[in-house]
Amino acid sequence: MVKVAVITGAARGIGAAACDALRADGFEVHGLDLKGADLVADVTDAASVAAALAPLPCIDVLVNNAGIQIEGRLADMPLADFDRQIAVNLRGPFVVTQTALPRLPRGGRIVNVASELAYLGRAGSSAYAATKGAILTLTRSWARELAPDILVNAVAPGPVDTGLLGFGGMSADQQALETGNPLGRIGRPEEIAALIAWLASDRASFVTGQCYSADGGAAMH
Repeated sequence: MVKVAVITGAARGIGAAACDALRADGFEVHGLDLKGADLVADVTDAASVAAALAPLPCIDVLVNNAGIQIEGRLADMPLADFDRQIAVNLRGPFVVTQTALPRLPRGGRIVNVASELAYLGRAGSSAYAATKGAILTLTRSWARELAPDILVNAVAPGPVDTGLLGFGGMSADQQALETGNPLGRIGRPEEIAALIAWLASDRASFVTGQCYSADGGAAMH
């Protein structure tokens, strides 16, 4: 029987690459996004997510990838920007996972996408980093709560060549900050997708509650 995967934030970037990787591994993949995906939903809205997932009686793998980043320093970040990041990056995975949970069978997988900033932090990105740190805590808590039936893990990408990062439009100083890791470069979406695909596979059958970094060695832990 073909296994079913649902990937949020699937219209571009890491999400689109993860869709390709899981399809290559034989999954029936359904992307969920605000637009540009076969499942259209706002991850912050429970009714919207429930309607999008209603046609799927079984979800073997759920990848919580949807996220936004709004930079701003503590002294002057509008609370609306803080609240929006909490809504998409933290409430979103909770809503989607809670909705999908009755469809996840024994042996199901949940993969959450965090960030290197969950470990490193960054001036001007405290709200974003905080949401990704919370994803690590959700991952560990869900791994304990759902064991042994469902395995829950996370990946923590470093800067990746996507529209969200906008590397090409950065100043030289900003680019130097993003490439200041031992490998001296930003990542490619398919490199993150490969790690997601491994966690979704039978090869990761004794792994739960873990976060794997794909960040060029920026956060060694």
